[in-house]
Amino acid sequence: VQLQASGGGLVQAGGSLRLSCVASGSFHSITTMAWYRQAPGKQRELVARISNVGVENYADSVKDRFTISRDSAKNTVYLQMNSLKPEDTGDYYCNGGGFLVGKGWSPGRSFIEWGQGTLVTVSS
Repeated sequence: VQLQASGGGLVQAGGSLRLSCVASGSFHSITTMAWYRQAPGKQRELVARISNVGVENYADSVKDRFTISRDSAKNTVYLQMNSLKPEDTGDYYCNGGGFLVGKGWSPGRSFIEWGQGTLVTVSS
């Protein structure tokens, strides 16, 4: 299972960016998909998470500004980021958890995978 993130870039404060992350490979299903970020000199933190039934969770710092969504048919998760602030700067990583294929296409072993980071830089 591989996750490929894209969409980062340089934006002025108050601007918007949309990140995408596509999961590929052989797997039965993906349950939870999430976005994390890591600012320079800081630990990686959860930004937003979405379950396979659409339950969303957000870090307090991004509530009402960021929106996570997923297209299960495309195995893709998105992060729409509006009203960006300089403190949103960092490497953004997608994360996906689910099940590999078992016997008879039943759910097999569980997995958790990370995509590579995509850099978001917000200038003041």
